Amino acid sequence: MTTAPPELLTVPEVMQRLNIGRTKVYDLIRTHRLVSIKVDGCRRIPTEDVRAFITGQIGEAA
Repeated sequence: MTTAPPELLTVPEVMQRLNIGRTKVYDLIRTHRLVSIKVDGCRRIPTEDVRAFITGQIGEAA
């Protein structure tokens, strides 16, 4: 049985995927470079938005 990756990531999971600190993740959220939602007061970031952020950063670097 395979498990699908979660559609919503926690801030620590985003930190790990992007290899950045907590403050930088919240800065990206504050400046609307990453979309986030709150679920019962807990911040969650859609996996697809993290991928789109990475793709956008690669595009800017090219």
